[in-house]
Amino acid sequence: MLPYFRYHPDPLATGAFQELREAVRCPCCGEGTSVVYRGPFYSVEEVHDLCPGCIASGAAAEKFDGEFQDRESVDEVSDPAKLDELARRTPGYRGWQQEYWRAHCDDFCAYLGTVGYEDLKALGVLEEVMEDLEDWQREGVRDLEKGGDVQGYLFRCLRCGKHLLQIDYD
Repeated sequence: MLPYFRYHPDPLATGAFQELREAVRCPCCGEGTSVVYRGPFYSVEEVHDLCPGCIASGAAAEKFDGEFQDRESVDEVSDPAKLDELARRTPGYRGWQQEYWRAHCDDFCAYLGTVGYEDLKALGVLEEVMEDLEDWQREGVRDLEKGGDVQGYLFRCLRCGKHLLQIDYD
């Protein structure tokens, strides 16, 4: 069972973690794990196959002096402990350019996964996410397609439930 990550509540579904047929050793704790991290990890060393427990506890970030999210590529929040939790104890997500983490109500949002235009319509959040976008971004929303040239990353505010979108271009 995976630890709970409040800023990334379903990291198996988003592809941040992968389930393997055979266990491998986590380079941080040395224990065998069949669930390994496949998202970004910014450190001097090239590190692969981290277990969920070492990410949640902060042991991986501590041992390898690394982070799962670039601290400069986030919306601003006032509490530095929230930024530390996001960067050092939350699995990241893979984007085409630089991953960017959204915030709302002075806290980071939960990352829900990649979305296309049709997904936003089906979820009933298209108009909601459009409110938050710049004019130039609104023009590209119709082009959003999972795996396409314009990719959407959907977030939800932990306090008020508002959905926010980050757009990335191939």
